[in-house]
Amino acid sequence: MNIDYQLKSAETRRTEQFKPEEDIGFGKLRTDHMFLMDYKNGQWVEPRVVPYGPLTMPPGAMALHYGQSIFEGAKAYKHTDGEIHTFRLDMNAARMNHSGSVVCMPSIDEQMQIDAIHALIDVDRLWFPEQDGACLYVRPFVFATEDHISVRSSKNYTFCVLLSPSGAYYKDGNNKAIRLLVSEQYHRAVSGGTGSAKASGNYSASLKASETAQTYGASQVLYLDSTNQYIEEAGAMNHYHVRKDGTVIIPEFTDTILKSITSQSILSLSEQLGFEVKQETIKIQDFIADVKSGDIIEAGGFGTAAVVSPVGSYIFENNDVITVGDGNVGKYTLAMYTLLTDIQMGRQQGPDGWVNLVERKAP
Repeated sequence: MNIDYQLKSAETRRTEQFKPEEDIGFGKLRTDHMFLMDYKNGQWVEPRVVPYGPLTMPPGAMALHYGQSIFEGAKAYKHTDGEIHTFRLDMNAARMNHSGSVVCMPSIDEQMQIDAIHALIDVDRLWFPEQDGACLYVRPFVFATEDHISVRSSKNYTFCVLLSPSGAYYKDGNNKAIRLLVSEQYHRAVSGGTGSAKASGNYSASLKASETAQTYGASQVLYLDSTNQYIEEAGAMNHYHVRKDGTVIIPEFTDTILKSITSQSILSLSEQLGFEVKQETIKIQDFIADVKSGDIIEAGGFGTAAVVSPVGSYIFENNDVITVGDGNVGKYTLAMYTLLTDIQMGRQQGPDGWVNLVERKAP
């Protein structure tokens, strides 16, 4: 892929390493540039790195009317050698294409996606925030741009990548367990729909549930299946719990659950962790009973943004509350978070191919 570098002038770009003294939050900041590529006449063309700024599209662009929009989320980390590395982008690229297939969008060569992300990070590497726990959050996304308002799939699309220098997703990081609302009113997805895709519409559909959760003092929703029998997702994360024998249980992936790359990584690291990680179909009533009896001692969520997010309690729509263990961050949760972040940060060796250097190639 031959990328056209249309960079900002030297005097308008960042010239020194970003070293924030205050908390920069998550997802608020942008770097100097973005990557763009267009789909026209059945092929992806005009790959380019350009100054970050507004995108131009017609009011009739089909993404605005019929929600043909998908995205991914990944992170880049700076290792002790001073170089930036990405984590399992091949998984993100494959999932992007799966999401595209669900909403009738064209695939993008996986290596092309990775090369685009690395090129942009390379250009804006001075934006990496040198702060404990910080990263460059990577947001690739694709949206329909054809100016047409009949209900069908678009013929034209834009692939864009932006970067966000970010701190911890939650204010207290991994140090404090959150609360989830167990909802029978709201459902994230139904079988046969778009639940397994990272489709933008799935997230707009979750906003009302999220706002309701906050009225209960909860950070997010524990979604059940449409029959209210089985556990599915924890907000925008895959759910997990830990039994008192140390076994970690993640719900079986279905067409209503997004396959978290963090979940899949933890499943692969079972031997290195020293305890079993497996998947099961989990009935909510069994889960409640096991939390109350003490058979379940920890719980939480897996996702790119928060990595491993401990859950200390669950509140129900009748305001009943159950507490997991002592309500604090448990040793198994901490072990999973520590191992995965150590691999991402280069402090510990992970499986071959998981961490990749962003080479210095930019003009």
